[in-house]
Amino acid sequence: MDITFRKIAKISLILVYLVIVAGAVVRMTGSGMGCPDWPKCFGYYIPPTEVTEIQWQPDRLFEKGQVIIWQETLQVSKETFTTTDSFNAANWELYTKHDYAEFNPWHTWIEYINRLFGALAGLSTLLLAIMSIKFWKKKKRIPILSWLVVVGMVFQAWLGATVVYSVLEPAKITVHMLMALVIVAFILYIIYLANSENKRIKYDKLVLNLSIIAMVMTLLQIAMGTQVRQFVDEQIDVYGYAEKGKWLQNADLLFYIHRSFSIIVILVNSYLAYRITKLNLGHLKIYWVLFLLLAEILTGIAMNYLDFPFASQPLHLVIASILFAVQCYILLDALKPRKDSKTL
Repeated sequence: MDITFRKIAKISLILVYLVIVAGAVVRMTGSGMGCPDWPKCFGYYIPPTEVTEIQWQPDRLFEKGQVIIWQETLQVSKETFTTTDSFNAANWELYTKHDYAEFNPWHTWIEYINRLFGALAGLSTLLLAIMSIKFWKKKKRIPILSWLVVVGMVFQAWLGATVVYSVLEPAKITVHMLMALVIVAFILYIIYLANSENKRIKYDKLVLNLSIIAMVMTLLQIAMGTQVRQFVDEQIDVYGYAEKGKWLQNADLLFYIHRSFSIIVILVNSYLAYRITKLNLGHLKIYWVLFLLLAEILTGIAMNYLDFPFASQPLHLVIASILFAVQCYILLDALKPRKDSKTL
Protein backbone atom coordinates (compact mmCIF):
# COMPACT_ATOMS: atom_id res chain seq x y z
CA MET A 1 0.00 0.00 0.00
CA ASP A 2 0.95 3.65 -0.42
CA ILE A 3 3.60 4.74 2.13
CA THR A 4 2.50 8.40 2.06
CA PHE A 5 -1.09 7.40 2.79
CA ARG A 6 0.00 5.34 5.81
CA LYS A 7 2.09 8.24 7.09
CA ILE A 8 -0.87 10.63 6.86
CA ALA A 9 -3.05 8.06 8.63
CA LYS A 10 -0.52 7.80 11.45
CA ILE A 11 -0.24 11.60 11.67
CA SER A 12 -4.03 11.79 11.89
CA LEU A 13 -3.99 9.26 14.72
CA ILE A 14 -1.31 11.24 16.58
CA LEU A 15 -3.29 14.47 16.17
CA VAL A 16 -6.47 12.83 17.48
CA TYR A 17 -4.50 11.68 20.51
CA LEU A 18 -3.15 15.20 20.98
CA VAL A 19 -6.78 16.34 21.10
CA ILE A 20 -7.45 13.71 23.77
CA VAL A 21 -4.39 14.86 25.75
CA ALA A 22 -5.42 18.51 25.41
CA GLY A 23 -8.96 17.62 26.48
CA ALA A 24 -7.60 15.87 29.56
CA VAL A 25 -5.58 18.98 30.44
CA VAL A 26 -8.71 21.09 29.94
CA ARG A 27 -10.52 18.88 32.48
CA MET A 28 -7.59 18.94 34.91
CA THR A 29 -7.36 22.74 34.87
CA GLY A 30 -11.11 23.37 34.78
CA SER A 31 -10.76 25.23 31.48
CA GLY A 32 -13.77 23.76 29.71
CA MET A 33 -15.58 27.11 29.62
CA GLY A 34 -12.46 29.12 28.81
CA CYS A 35 -14.11 29.91 25.48
CA PRO A 36 -17.83 30.38 26.20
CA ASP A 37 -18.84 30.45 22.52
CA TRP A 38 -18.11 28.12 19.58
CA PRO A 39 -16.32 27.83 17.18
CA LYS A 40 -14.79 31.23 17.92
CA CYS A 41 -13.57 32.34 21.34
CA PHE A 42 -15.31 35.47 22.64
CA GLY A 43 -16.01 36.15 18.96
CA TYR A 44 -12.31 36.05 18.02
CA TYR A 45 -10.43 33.57 15.85
CA ILE A 46 -7.40 34.25 18.07
CA PRO A 47 -8.65 34.61 21.65
CA PRO A 48 -8.09 37.60 23.95
CA THR A 49 -5.30 37.68 26.49
CA GLU A 50 -6.49 40.62 28.61
CA VAL A 51 -9.88 41.17 30.20
CA THR A 52 -9.98 44.68 28.69
CA GLU A 53 -10.36 43.09 25.24
CA ILE A 54 -13.79 41.73 26.18
CA GLN A 55 -15.03 44.76 28.10
CA TRP A 56 -17.11 47.59 26.72
CA GLN A 57 -15.08 50.78 26.16
CA PRO A 58 -16.02 54.14 24.68
CA ASP A 59 -14.77 55.12 21.21
CA ARG A 60 -13.81 51.53 20.36
CA LEU A 61 -14.44 49.61 17.16
CA PHE A 62 -16.27 46.30 17.64
CA GLU A 63 -16.59 43.82 14.78
CA LYS A 64 -19.85 41.99 14.16
CA GLY A 65 -20.06 38.88 16.36
CA GLN A 66 -17.55 40.01 18.99
CA VAL A 67 -18.45 39.08 22.55
CA ILE A 68 -18.08 41.17 25.69
CA ILE A 69 -18.90 40.64 29.33
CA TRP A 70 -21.36 43.31 30.45
CA GLN A 71 -22.95 43.27 33.89
CA GLU A 72 -22.20 39.54 34.32
CA THR A 73 -23.76 38.61 30.97
CA LEU A 74 -22.33 37.83 27.55
CA GLN A 75 -23.31 40.35 24.90
CA VAL A 76 -22.75 39.85 21.16
CA SER A 77 -22.34 42.82 18.80
CA LYS A 78 -25.05 42.86 16.12
CA GLU A 79 -23.03 44.79 13.55
CA THR A 80 -19.59 46.37 13.14
CA PHE A 81 -19.71 49.75 14.87
CA THR A 82 -17.77 52.22 17.00
CA THR A 83 -19.01 52.84 20.52
CA THR A 84 -20.01 56.26 21.81
CA ASP A 85 -19.66 57.65 25.33
CA SER A 86 -22.29 55.31 26.80
CA PHE A 87 -23.38 51.71 26.37
CA ASN A 88 -26.16 51.36 23.80
CA ALA A 89 -28.09 48.11 24.28
CA ALA A 90 -29.51 48.40 20.74
CA ASN A 91 -26.07 47.49 19.34
CA TRP A 92 -25.89 44.26 21.32
CA GLU A 93 -27.84 41.06 21.81
CA LEU A 94 -27.75 38.72 24.79
CA TYR A 95 -25.85 35.46 24.26
CA THR A 96 -28.55 32.86 24.93
CA LYS A 97 -26.75 29.50 24.64
CA HIS A 98 -25.91 29.68 28.36
CA ASP A 99 -25.42 32.25 31.14
CA TYR A 100 -21.74 31.57 31.96
CA ALA A 101 -19.89 34.89 31.82
CA GLU A 102 -16.36 34.68 33.24
CA PHE A 103 -12.92 35.30 31.81
CA ASN A 104 -9.66 33.61 32.80
CA PRO A 105 -6.84 34.06 30.25
CA TRP A 106 -5.17 30.76 31.18
CA HIS A 107 -8.40 28.82 30.83
CA THR A 108 -9.17 30.60 27.57
CA TRP A 109 -5.87 29.69 25.95
CA ILE A 110 -5.86 26.11 27.24
CA GLU A 111 -9.30 25.57 25.71
CA TYR A 112 -8.22 27.38 22.54
CA ILE A 113 -5.20 25.05 22.12
CA ASN A 114 -7.55 22.11 22.54
CA ARG A 115 -9.72 23.44 19.72
CA LEU A 116 -6.65 24.19 17.60
CA PHE A 117 -5.51 20.56 17.84
CA GLY A 118 -9.05 19.53 16.93
CA ALA A 119 -8.95 21.70 13.80
CA LEU A 120 -5.56 20.26 12.78
CA ALA A 121 -6.86 16.72 13.31
CA GLY A 122 -9.91 17.56 11.21
CA LEU A 123 -7.77 18.86 8.32
CA SER A 124 -5.50 15.84 8.51
CA THR A 125 -8.40 13.36 8.41
CA LEU A 126 -9.95 15.28 5.49
CA LEU A 127 -6.67 14.98 3.57
CA LEU A 128 -6.59 11.28 4.45
CA ALA A 129 -10.12 10.83 3.04
CA ILE A 130 -9.25 12.64 -0.19
CA MET A 131 -6.15 10.48 -0.68
CA SER A 132 -8.12 7.31 0.11
CA ILE A 133 -10.19 7.65 -3.07
CA LYS A 134 -7.40 6.02 -5.12
CA PHE A 135 -7.95 2.77 -3.17
CA TRP A 136 -11.59 2.47 -4.26
CA LYS A 137 -10.93 -0.30 -6.81
CA LYS A 138 -8.44 -2.23 -4.62
CA LYS A 139 -9.91 -1.96 -1.10
CA LYS A 140 -13.23 -0.16 -0.85
CA ARG A 141 -13.15 -0.37 2.95
CA ILE A 142 -10.27 2.14 3.11
CA PRO A 143 -12.09 5.09 1.43
CA ILE A 144 -15.38 4.18 3.14
CA LEU A 145 -13.74 4.19 6.57
CA SER A 146 -11.71 7.32 5.76
CA TRP A 147 -14.84 9.30 4.89
CA LEU A 148 -16.62 7.89 7.95
CA VAL A 149 -13.76 9.35 10.01
CA VAL A 150 -14.43 12.77 8.44
CA VAL A 151 -18.12 12.43 9.31
CA GLY A 152 -17.08 11.39 12.81
CA MET A 153 -14.83 14.44 13.17
CA VAL A 154 -17.68 16.75 12.10
CA PHE A 155 -19.99 15.03 14.59
CA GLN A 156 -17.28 15.33 17.25
CA ALA A 157 -16.99 19.06 16.58
CA TRP A 158 -20.76 19.39 16.99
CA LEU A 159 -20.54 17.43 20.24
CA GLY A 160 -17.82 19.82 21.42
CA ALA A 161 -20.16 22.72 20.78
CA THR A 162 -23.01 21.05 22.72
CA VAL A 163 -20.64 20.42 25.65
CA VAL A 164 -19.89 24.15 25.79
CA TYR A 165 -23.54 25.15 25.35
CA SER A 166 -24.54 22.78 28.18
CA VAL A 167 -21.83 24.27 30.47
CA LEU A 168 -20.00 20.91 30.63
CA GLU A 169 -22.88 18.51 31.21
CA PRO A 170 -21.30 15.21 32.40
CA ALA A 171 -23.24 12.90 30.04
CA LYS A 172 -22.22 14.97 27.02
CA ILE A 173 -18.58 14.97 28.12
CA THR A 174 -18.71 11.15 28.30
CA VAL A 175 -20.22 10.84 24.81
CA HIS A 176 -17.60 13.31 23.52
CA MET A 177 -14.80 11.13 24.93
CA LEU A 178 -16.26 7.86 23.63
CA MET A 179 -16.70 9.37 20.17
CA ALA A 180 -13.00 10.24 20.15
CA LEU A 181 -12.23 6.57 20.80
CA VAL A 182 -14.53 5.49 17.96
CA ILE A 183 -12.53 7.76 15.65
CA VAL A 184 -9.30 6.24 17.00
CA ALA A 185 -10.63 2.74 16.23
CA PHE A 186 -11.55 3.70 12.67
CA ILE A 187 -8.15 5.26 11.96
CA LEU A 188 -6.40 2.21 13.43
CA TYR A 189 -8.44 -0.02 11.12
CA ILE A 190 -7.44 2.14 8.16
CA ILE A 191 -3.77 1.85 9.14
CA TYR A 192 -4.21 -1.89 9.57
CA LEU A 193 -5.79 -2.29 6.12
CA ALA A 194 -3.07 -0.17 4.51
CA ASN A 195 -0.30 -2.19 6.15
CA SER A 196 1.16 -4.73 3.73
CA GLU A 197 3.23 -6.61 6.34
CA ASN A 198 2.71 -10.37 6.49
CA LYS A 199 2.22 -11.01 10.20
CA ARG A 200 2.63 -14.46 11.72
CA ILE A 201 -0.54 -14.52 13.78
CA LYS A 202 -2.37 -17.74 14.65
CA TYR A 203 -6.12 -17.94 15.12
CA ASP A 204 -7.68 -18.87 18.44
CA LYS A 205 -11.41 -18.41 19.03
CA LEU A 206 -11.06 -17.85 22.77
CA VAL A 207 -8.40 -15.18 22.26
CA LEU A 208 -10.67 -13.45 19.75
CA ASN A 209 -13.61 -13.45 22.16
CA LEU A 210 -11.48 -12.35 25.10
CA SER A 211 -10.02 -9.52 22.98
CA ILE A 212 -13.53 -8.24 22.30
CA ILE A 213 -14.49 -8.52 25.97
CA ALA A 214 -11.28 -6.77 27.12
CA MET A 215 -11.82 -3.86 24.72
CA VAL A 216 -15.46 -3.42 25.74
CA MET A 217 -14.43 -3.49 29.42
CA THR A 218 -11.90 -0.73 28.78
CA LEU A 219 -14.62 1.38 27.15
CA LEU A 220 -16.87 0.84 30.17
CA GLN A 221 -14.05 1.83 32.52
CA ILE A 222 -13.40 5.00 30.55
CA ALA A 223 -17.10 5.88 30.55
CA MET A 224 -17.34 5.33 34.32
CA GLY A 225 -14.08 7.21 34.83
CA THR A 226 -15.43 10.34 33.15
CA GLN A 227 -18.41 10.25 35.51
CA VAL A 228 -16.14 9.78 38.54
CA ARG A 229 -14.15 12.75 37.29
CA GLN A 230 -17.33 14.79 37.31
CA PHE A 231 -17.84 13.88 40.98
CA VAL A 232 -14.27 15.02 41.70
CA ASP A 233 -14.94 18.31 39.90
CA GLU A 234 -17.95 18.88 42.13
CA GLN A 235 -15.83 18.14 45.20
CA ILE A 236 -13.24 20.65 44.00
CA ASP A 237 -15.98 23.29 43.87
CA VAL A 238 -16.83 22.47 47.50
CA TYR A 239 -13.36 22.07 49.06
CA GLY A 240 -11.04 23.86 46.61
CA TYR A 241 -7.64 22.76 45.32
CA ALA A 242 -6.00 23.11 48.75
CA GLU A 243 -8.03 20.21 50.20
CA LYS A 244 -7.20 17.40 47.78
CA GLY A 245 -7.47 14.83 50.55
CA LYS A 246 -11.22 15.51 50.76
CA TRP A 247 -12.00 15.12 47.05
CA LEU A 248 -12.95 11.45 47.40
CA GLN A 249 -14.75 11.80 50.71
CA ASN A 250 -18.26 10.34 50.61
CA ALA A 251 -17.67 9.07 47.09
CA ASP A 252 -20.72 7.74 45.28
CA LEU A 253 -21.32 4.10 44.32
CA LEU A 254 -19.96 4.57 40.80
CA PHE A 255 -16.48 5.30 42.16
CA TYR A 256 -16.39 1.97 44.00
CA ILE A 257 -17.74 0.11 40.97
CA HIS A 258 -15.08 1.77 38.80
CA ARG A 259 -12.33 0.84 41.28
CA SER A 260 -13.49 -2.75 41.82
CA PHE A 261 -14.18 -3.37 38.13
CA SER A 262 -10.48 -2.73 37.47
CA ILE A 263 -9.71 -6.04 39.20
CA ILE A 264 -11.85 -7.90 36.64
CA VAL A 265 -10.16 -5.96 33.83
CA ILE A 266 -6.74 -7.03 35.10
CA LEU A 267 -7.78 -10.68 35.43
CA VAL A 268 -9.26 -10.86 31.93
CA ASN A 269 -6.25 -9.24 30.28
CA SER A 270 -3.81 -11.33 32.33
CA TYR A 271 -5.50 -14.54 31.24
CA LEU A 272 -5.53 -13.28 27.66
CA ALA A 273 -1.77 -12.67 27.87
CA TYR A 274 -1.26 -16.13 29.42
CA ARG A 275 -3.15 -17.88 26.62
CA ILE A 276 -1.42 -15.90 23.87
CA THR A 277 1.98 -16.75 25.36
CA LYS A 278 1.15 -20.40 26.04
CA LEU A 279 -0.09 -21.03 22.48
CA ASN A 280 2.55 -18.79 20.92
CA LEU A 281 -0.08 -16.96 18.86
CA GLY A 282 2.15 -14.00 17.97
CA HIS A 283 0.19 -11.14 19.57
CA LEU A 284 3.26 -9.35 20.93
CA LYS A 285 1.28 -6.17 21.65
CA ILE A 286 -0.34 -7.94 24.60
CA TYR A 287 2.75 -7.07 26.63
CA TRP A 288 2.04 -3.40 25.92
CA VAL A 289 -1.44 -4.00 27.32
CA LEU A 290 0.02 -5.35 30.55
CA PHE A 291 2.44 -2.42 30.82
CA LEU A 292 -0.32 0.12 30.24
CA LEU A 293 -2.57 -1.61 32.78
CA LEU A 294 0.23 -1.37 35.35
CA ALA A 295 0.63 2.35 34.60
CA GLU A 296 -3.14 2.79 34.84
CA ILE A 297 -3.20 1.07 38.25
CA LEU A 298 -0.34 3.21 39.54
CA THR A 299 -1.99 6.49 38.50
CA GLY A 300 -5.27 5.32 40.02
CA ILE A 301 -3.54 4.45 43.31
CA ALA A 302 -1.75 7.80 43.26
CA MET A 303 -5.02 9.69 42.91
CA ASN A 304 -6.78 7.66 45.59
CA TYR A 305 -4.06 7.42 48.24
CA LEU A 306 -1.60 10.23 47.42
CA ASP A 307 -4.18 13.01 47.01
CA PHE A 308 -4.09 13.52 43.26
CA PRO A 309 -0.43 14.27 42.41
CA PHE A 310 0.11 16.77 39.59
CA ALA A 311 -0.95 15.46 36.15
CA SER A 312 -2.15 12.12 37.56
CA GLN A 313 -5.71 12.74 36.33
CA PRO A 314 -4.94 13.47 32.65
CA LEU A 315 -2.32 10.70 32.63
CA HIS A 316 -4.92 8.23 33.89
CA LEU A 317 -7.28 9.11 31.05
CA VAL A 318 -4.65 9.27 28.30
CA ILE A 319 -3.16 5.90 29.32
CA ALA A 320 -6.64 4.37 29.21
CA SER A 321 -7.21 5.71 25.70
CA ILE A 322 -3.86 4.32 24.51
CA LEU A 323 -4.73 0.99 26.14
CA PHE A 324 -7.96 0.94 24.11
CA ALA A 325 -6.02 1.52 20.89
CA VAL A 326 -3.57 -1.31 21.56
CA GLN A 327 -6.45 -3.67 22.43
CA CYS A 328 -8.19 -2.63 19.23
CA TYR A 329 -5.12 -3.52 17.19
CA ILE A 330 -4.83 -6.91 18.94
CA LEU A 331 -8.47 -7.58 18.03
CA LEU A 332 -7.76 -6.77 14.37
CA ASP A 333 -4.80 -9.16 14.48
CA ALA A 334 -6.98 -11.83 16.07
CA LEU A 335 -9.60 -11.45 13.33
CA LYS A 336 -7.19 -11.58 10.38
CA PRO A 337 -6.24 -15.30 10.43
CA ARG A 338 -9.92 -16.20 10.76
CA LYS A 339 -10.81 -14.13 7.69
CA ASP A 340 -7.89 -15.56 5.72
CA SER A 341 -8.94 -19.13 6.55
CA LYS A 342 -12.45 -18.45 5.26
CA THR A 343 -11.13 -17.28 1.89
CA LEU A 344 -9.10 -20.47 1.29
